[in-house]
Amino acid sequence: MKMIVGLGNPGKKYERTRHNAGFLVIDELAKDLGVSLTDRKFNALYHIYNLSGQKILLLKPETYMNLSGEAVLAFKNYYDIETEDIIVIHDDMDLPLGKIRLRQKGSSGGQKGMGNIIALLKTDEIKRIRMGVGHDRTIETVDYVLGKFSKDEMVIFKESISKAKDALKYSFDHDFDQVMNRFN
Repeated sequence: MKMIVGLGNPGKKYERTRHNAGFLVIDELAKDLGVSLTDRKFNALYHIYNLSGQKILLLKPETYMNLSGEAVLAFKNYYDIETEDIIVIHDDMDLPLGKIRLRQKGSSGGQKGMGNIIALLKTDEIKRIRMGVGHDRTIETVDYVLGKFSKDEMVIFKESISKAKDALKYSFDHDFDQVMNRFN
């Protein structure tokens, strides 16, 4: 079983915020697959998609960003998912708006949700798709990531959502090195 985790914060207050980049990608992937994440377990919304006998768990933790690892670890343990079969999607202020970067491992880069996942899974060897949201240094970091995309920014960001969704679909039947070579 593969697990694809989109990071974000639950609730209307956080919809369309930069910090919810992972949720936006998961929502678009689910829409493309014709499913919705309506099942709840371990403080998360999820759906198990069956693709030619291969199970793919789509996951949106509802623990709030900084505790995302709690839901990831619970699902990993419950379904006995190997760490190498997990892909996490999250916002990244160090990347320009609209850019995506795929990595097989590394530090959290200051992203608290990714940091919590690394800490609880006890490894930094976690595949991820970093979604560039840019960084306006005149705005406090917390206010910036919890701020909503402008209409113009969302036009640019929707292109990166589509690219990340395509990368995830490609990962269903390709090695992650191949995915990185094609989408980085």
